Amino acid sequence: MHEWRRWLYSLIFFMALPVILLRLYWRGRNAAGYRERWWQRLGYVPALTGNPPLWIHAVSVGEAVAIIPLVERLLVERPDMPILITTMTPTGASRVSAHFGSSVHHIYCPYDLPFALNRFLSRIKPRACMIVETELWPNMIHTCHQKNVPVMVVNARLSERSLKGYQKIECLTAQMLSKLTLLIAQGEADAKRFAALGMPSDRVRISGSIKFDFSIDDSLLAQGHAVRTRAGERFTVVLASSHSDEEQQCLTMMQSVWQRYPDLLLIIVPRHPERFDSVWDQCLKVDPQAKRRSEGVLPDKRTRVYLGDSMGELMGLYAAADLVVMGGSFVDVGGHNPVEPAALGTPVIMGPYHHNFAAISAAMAEKGGMLLVNSFEQTAACINQLIEVPQKRQQLGSIAKAYADSQRGALDRVYHEVTPYLF
Repeated sequence: MHEWRRWLYSLIFFMALPVILLRLYWRGRNAAGYRERWWQRLGYVPALTGNPPLWIHAVSVGEAVAIIPLVERLLVERPDMPILITTMTPTGASRVSAHFGSSVHHIYCPYDLPFALNRFLSRIKPRACMIVETELWPNMIHTCHQKNVPVMVVNARLSERSLKGYQKIECLTAQMLSKLTLLIAQGEADAKRFAALGMPSDRVRISGSIKFDFSIDDSLLAQGHAVRTRAGERFTVVLASSHSDEEQQCLTMMQSVWQRYPDLLLIIVPRHPERFDSVWDQCLKVDPQAKRRSEGVLPDKRTRVYLGDSMGELMGLYAAADLVVMGGSFVDVGGHNPVEPAALGTPVIMGPYHHNFAAISAAMAEKGGMLLVNSFEQTAACINQLIEVPQKRQQLGSIAKAYADSQRGALDRVYHEVTPYLF
């Protein structure tokens, strides 16, 4: 029933494939990873030998980080079960490789085309498919369903904006959701939105967010301490996971802050590696003494701007910070994960576009553990206030940490729900 809509979708996707591959090649100019193993995206993947693997799909670095606690637990409790993680981005691939090494397999996810997915599944033969958060593709779910591969969505979230987008293709969405084996939502609001799209309620569970259930690597904390020591124990602001235009807005805003507090250190960590060099040029225009992490140096007492152009070290830079300004929230991206700095007791400022973490941001702000602002101008005022009133900064950090600690436990709930489908 209504299969013709999925066929039409597949035809349109197939016709667009040359453009998609050209775009992949084009993106590879600045990020070589996009050109690596490109054939895997068409389903040409190596066969996995041994026991059937669990296939986990984490689209990019945020989802790859979110799933780390669950994968670590599975590796310990199910050593007989190989784990395959697919991503769409090189940053996601790098994060998987850096954290797990050879403990898991990594492959780039095939495009949502029947021929690519059939080829992929015939080579991989997974025991189950686990999708992280919101990466839902009609043919991926249909093909797994057709081959009797259980499909679970964990840490599922759905913003109001995404709900409206899916409602525009409701005929495809309802059919897709009906084929899911299990959907574990982060919160009740997410569960209700999925239900509004047609997800059967008897297959929905609520767990909370597994992003709270992570461990902090002591080596990263030591790295943060080294940054602070080398820089001279100055007030440090981290602009984390920034997107295009946010760096320039932040650097412009900092001019007024530096007039009052010339010793303040700004650390900028762009979200995408292909932008590292262009952001570095912006940093040098503001601070000729700027330093960059990729050159293996730390900021010294003369450095005003430090570029964190490395992968997998953001937590260490959070540990060096007195304050985190969350990127992706001052442009229409939706913001990035505030849980990690909160868990360290570091205050977070979030801009107006925080719909990716709407529930978490609202809860933290309501409790007094996060500052929500509408612009970088308001951010400057907050920075000045938090420097002048350290008690306020300490209170923000303490509340943020208490909130993060109180939300742990989702990992156990998710593990309990997915285990029956892994045998």
